[in-house]
Amino acid sequence: MTTDFSVHLPQHVAIIMDGNNRFAKKKQMQTGDGHKEGKITLDPIVEHCRKIGVKALTVFAFSSENWKRPQIEVDLLMYLLEQTIHEQIPRMMKFEIALRFIGDLAKLPQHLQELVQYAEQKTAHFTQMTLTIALSYGGMWDIADSAKRIAQDVVNQKLDIEQIDATLFGQYVCLGDLPPVDLLIRTGGDYRISNFLLWQCAYAELYFTPLLWPEFTVEELQKAFNVFSARERRFGKTTEQIQQEND
Repeated sequence: MTTDFSVHLPQHVAIIMDGNNRFAKKKQMQTGDGHKEGKITLDPIVEHCRKIGVKALTVFAFSSENWKRPQIEVDLLMYLLEQTIHEQIPRMMKFEIALRFIGDLAKLPQHLQELVQYAEQKTAHFTQMTLTIALSYGGMWDIADSAKRIAQDVVNQKLDIEQIDATLFGQYVCLGDLPPVDLLIRTGGDYRISNFLLWQCAYAELYFTPLLWPEFTVEELQKAFNVFSARERRFGKTTEQIQQEND
């Protein structure tokens, strides 16, 4: 594969990794095997992002709505998640990537909560890239939780109500210390963002592919980067204003 490193790269990429179950059905695999294949897909994507200079990659592994799935599938996902974290810690140390987790993590099994905390602490000092895994996460939960914490700070007189604006609110949502999401990729062929990073994706470019997540490759990721590079991002301004700023 020829990679064009001259393209304008997104600083923060988010991926909705959809289509594992459909991949298993398509390949006539056993229940759960699609999730196992999807776990393997992530590693080269992370490495490529790290190699070309993406600063943050956030992936949607388990949504707040996924708790409604059959218990046998939830149990498998928790098991695969545990495996993934154990495997990723040495990889993160090798590539100097900080590993983080967002979501209502209190709903995870206790041993998994402890593993998540350990992984974050072990890799917190790395600065080459941040890999964030969203677990038990929902964008509406994120916004509501942020509003609750802001309200609590007002009650505790840590914050004056007149200080609350979009900039301050953005510091309370998950990943508030990272750049906003520039590019949101969704695999699996559906054209929706499914309650993922609603605040953080306010101005994100969207890229949808019919490929199921286990079929997603570095080549397809680079296609998304090329599409992103060709788009004009105006943020409310006119084309003429953007051109003047770039001159």
